[in-house]
Amino acid sequence: MSLAPRAVLVHRTTEYEELVARHGTHGQAAYFLRSRGRDIEEIADRHRRTRRALAEVVSAIPLTWRQARVERSDLDRFLFAPQDVVVVVGQDGLVANVAKYLSGQPVIGIDTDPGRNPGVLVRHRPADAAKLLASAGTAADELTMVEAVADDTQRLVALNEIYLGAAGHQTARYRLGLEDDGGVVEAQASSGVLIGTGTGATGWLRSVWQDRGARLRLPSPAEERLLWFVREAWPSPATGASLVAGELAAPARLTLTVESERLVAFGDGMETDALELTWGQSVQVGVCRERLRLAG
Repeated sequence: MSLAPRAVLVHRTTEYEELVARHGTHGQAAYFLRSRGRDIEEIADRHRRTRRALAEVVSAIPLTWRQARVERSDLDRFLFAPQDVVVVVGQDGLVANVAKYLSGQPVIGIDTDPGRNPGVLVRHRPADAAKLLASAGTAADELTMVEAVADDTQRLVALNEIYLGAAGHQTARYRLGLEDDGGVVEAQASSGVLIGTGTGATGWLRSVWQDRGARLRLPSPAEERLLWFVREAWPSPATGASLVAGELAAPARLTLTVESERLVAFGDGMETDALELTWGQSVQVGVCRERLRLAG
């Protein structure tokens, strides 16, 4: 007998909860902010809206369905099942955070703070949850993702972007090359390499793109094309700065060979779930074969 669908609610600790956890009580947190010219009520109000949204979504889940909740910091330890319907309640970035852990499960994005969030990925209101759950998986946009695969089989997937570079603020040293580019490889020293999707074109990738004069066309969220940028490449007698930007259409790959003691690759700001790369290792980055199924 097949199992009933499971609604997995993904959320994150609110700013208010973090403040109270740090300072012990509401009063102490309020005093801390007041002494710095801030009012805790603004943060507490956002907390209350988030909790109301969660409660409204929970009440919309069919009685025959199973339920689970997972907080953002626990995503790398949560096991998603094929029958899951993932309901992200919060900000746009939370959809990106969960995307890398999925394998085709439909995702519904619920905006807890309309007007404050762009609403690119959390497209719906809590009142829409019942209708969306009833039609989950039947109408969804398939968004392109980016993947990095190391030569030791480590693999990382992201919805917005993947960053390759030093874990701290040190210079990253590596050799960079493109497949089918006549074997051209350049030794570089930089602040790292950013490879992003059309969904990521509303965030960090767009910032770098604008800084470079917007010469390349940004991809759309469903387009199987990525943009990549080297951040602050430093030319020297041993390193170059000619391969600093480009696009990757599937199935092309960007190859980076590490020449630092340690580099990392992480996706969508999740630095705690990163690939560790050491001197001599290679990693290839390109369009991912999986796509995020997001309710439109």
